[in-house]
Amino acid sequence: MTAAERARDAENAVRTRHFRRVWGLPSTVLARSGWPADVGQRLHWHWNYWWQAHVLDCLVDAQLRDPSTERAGLIERYARSIRLRNFGKWTNEYYDDMAWLGLALERASRVTGLAAKPALDAILAELRSGWTEDAGGGIWWRKNDQFKNAPANGPAAILHARVGDLPRARELFEWMDSRLVDPETGLVWDGLRVDTGELVKHIYTYCQGVFLGTCLELSEVDAAARTVDAVATHCASEGVLHAQGTGDGGLFAGILARYLALAALQLPGEAAVTARRLVVDSADACAGSAVEVDGGPLFSPSWTGGGVVRDMSVQVGAWMLLEAAATL
Repeated sequence: MTAAERARDAENAVRTRHFRRVWGLPSTVLARSGWPADVGQRLHWHWNYWWQAHVLDCLVDAQLRDPSTERAGLIERYARSIRLRNFGKWTNEYYDDMAWLGLALERASRVTGLAAKPALDAILAELRSGWTEDAGGGIWWRKNDQFKNAPANGPAAILHARVGDLPRARELFEWMDSRLVDPETGLVWDGLRVDTGELVKHIYTYCQGVFLGTCLELSEVDAAARTVDAVATHCASEGVLHAQGTGDGGLFAGILARYLALAALQLPGEAAVTARRLVVDSADACAGSAVEVDGGPLFSPSWTGGGVVRDMSVQVGAWMLLEAAATL
């Protein structure tokens, strides 16, 4: 099976098992957060704003892989449904969540012509308001908090770069590079508690991914290559990216794979080779460990196998990986 066929099957599986109307309303669609869905998930009461942003981004991946009028219309309905389920707003209290949705909407606007300017304006205004000079700059993780982290600053930097605000993108990069990069390993730590000065040195795969994506947008080739090397050394076993559990963690390695695929296409030399190998080997393992059930492949949180789970995030993380591999 080709990489594109694997991505197609992952898309179809998520759409078949998870996509349903919102509150029964016509012309709406969102992904239920579990399968089989419990009562709260069937009603879309169980709400994961940032999971839905990644589903939208994966639909854009699929549209680039295999353009169709049907999917373009689905992308438009999906974006509208996110706003509907978010009670008429594009924004929420978490700067990382808003950056993720902004990235998906910006890509959809370029790929399908989605009218995303009002949404992007609202999101960018929130992200700009999240910047303060506390701890030398950066944006907060969420409103009324004392934590600044890579999961918020990374996607915000990528989004600012893509809409042309390179000065702010570079400020966000420089804050992360100076504050959150381990000088010994090159890995990106989670974040900084501003009130106490404590560095939270947890290592998450998606922190590496969003920092790598920032480096690529700003042509920071050395920092990007350093990050790819750190990932290969510390975040993979036998070339397969490490899993980080279920729930939110089900998306983490897929996010890293997305930006590793971009690195494979953009970086020179050995860094590109390493990034490509990580994505391709992870995709091979992911597809090989999937279980075939009604509706298509069901994926494990660990791409080397170890059981499947109900969480939609795990299935979308695998879909994201397989779309990334299809670009290579």
